[in-house]
Amino acid sequence: MKYCIIGAGGTGGSIGAYMTEAGKDVVLIARGEHLQQMQKNGLRLELTTDEQDRNIPVKACDMEHYDEQPDVIFVCVKGYSLESTIPFIRRVAKPETVVIPILNIYGTGGKMQEELPELLVTDGCIYVAAEIRKPGVILKKGDILRVVYGPRTKAEYRPVLEEVRKDLCESRIEGILSDNIQRDALAKFAYVSPAAACGLYYDACADRMQENGEVRDTFALLIHEIDRLAYAMGIRFTYDLVQTNLDILDHLSGAASTSMQRDIWAGKDSEIDGLIYEVVRMGDRYQVSMPTYRKIAEAVRARGL
Repeated sequence: MKYCIIGAGGTGGSIGAYMTEAGKDVVLIARGEHLQQMQKNGLRLELTTDEQDRNIPVKACDMEHYDEQPDVIFVCVKGYSLESTIPFIRRVAKPETVVIPILNIYGTGGKMQEELPELLVTDGCIYVAAEIRKPGVILKKGDILRVVYGPRTKAEYRPVLEEVRKDLCESRIEGILSDNIQRDALAKFAYVSPAAACGLYYDACADRMQENGEVRDTFALLIHEIDRLAYAMGIRFTYDLVQTNLDILDHLSGAASTSMQRDIWAGKDSEIDGLIYEVVRMGDRYQVSMPTYRKIAEAVRARGL
């Protein structure tokens, strides 16, 4: 199958690198110096594990010069760039093309489906610690590389989704075709959103959230509020969401931070609306009290963010 991956940062770059190594037909969509370096030297993958660093001869181009019709499109951009992908997808997709968004923002697939009613748009999320270290170079931290995706209803299921899972697994990516993607995507969101909100509010990396005290307690409260929101949405977790996410936090490097924090520190656009303000709006829609989220939203808005 032909794969198009929109976005070649830590998420898209990692998927594209491993799938290319496995011999899959993949094109990465990028821009600027990052694109130029990939076209000239391939994508360099640097790893903190025992796996060897290497250059991978990926295929890469910008939106304007892509002229294929892919079977699968992975959307791996930041939430604030999502709207710019819609015209491109409309241009290159064929009726059978499946779109799999893999973003930090919960509910992205449903929103994209409204913009692309003629296509199947699933939901999805990824577990990976990776980022662009410099143009043409992805730094991947740790062993985990897991893509979870699936249709929101059984009626939307297509056999091609199993082929995607097979291709991911053959690429040494843990591909999971979820039978309840709204639950599984919210589970991932219930970590990244509290981590981003708490980290931004206290200007903290993981080390301060790993220590007992106010910062860690705030992180736990934020997870608890999303757990209550999930219940109001009809989503049930069969495990302790707070403790599970505390365990995830405690296994991270103390220097770990969220991409939203790093973007804000660098003065760039960020996903603050989808990771913080949208959670408050969801609480209003489902009539769930979100006092910790609301306190943080008010404080960061007062800072002009």
